[in-house]
Amino acid sequence: MLTKRIIPCLDIKDGRTVKGVNFVDLRDAGDPVELAAIYAQEGADELVFLDISATEEKRKTLAELVYHVGEKVNIPFTVGGGISSVEDVDILLKNGADKVSINSSAVKRPELINELVSKFGSQCIVVAIDAKQIDDQWKVHLVGGKVPTEIDLFQWAKEVEQRGAGEILFTSMDHDGTKNGFANEALAQLSALVNIPVIASGGAGSISHFTDTFTAGKADAALAASIFHFKEISIKELKSELREEGIPVRL
Repeated sequence: MLTKRIIPCLDIKDGRTVKGVNFVDLRDAGDPVELAAIYAQEGADELVFLDISATEEKRKTLAELVYHVGEKVNIPFTVGGGISSVEDVDILLKNGADKVSINSSAVKRPELINELVSKFGSQCIVVAIDAKQIDDQWKVHLVGGKVPTEIDLFQWAKEVEQRGAGEILFTSMDHDGTKNGFANEALAQLSALVNIPVIASGGAGSISHFTDTFTAGKADAALAASIFHFKEISIKELKSELREEGIPVRL
């Protein structure tokens, strides 16, 4: 059985790591280069670095910061934020990123997924999907969750897979920052629907939430930010607890 992955997420705004509740009210959670190095040492399986101001402010992701973070870590590393072309991806991969994550730009122009996959390969293309439940239906949201669409989460996930993406990073906007657990029902549905790995994001608050998302939610990986940044749970402690629960993890 494949091991389940634990992925700290570094949300970056103005060169610093921040974490808010439901994508607003940001708090400064430290220096991203320093945090990346700590997580790599502590046993994180991968890292995700999202420049959350990038799409909104129409800036390119800070390639220089990616370079410095990449210098410090020896684990796979995904970068997202404001990526909308082959050139953007090329710069990030050359600066040390292992994978890139695209979100709003893929929804606006789905062919981008095919273009990136044909140039760089499925293994380094992650499609991030932010969704919110509206009248019992999961709808995709854009620009850091600020812009609602009529697009159905599950239909979009299937299309993303058909276009060649290697992974899906699903964030429930309803759960993000709340620390009440992941959106396991939607995650289980997604995992049954697609054959590519699904990363759970939004809602981690305790070790049991990770156990639940790997069992009930059928997630392949789980991502969290504030509980790691503010040292509420250590990765080592989390992984040994998961191992005790019979969940395969790399120690």
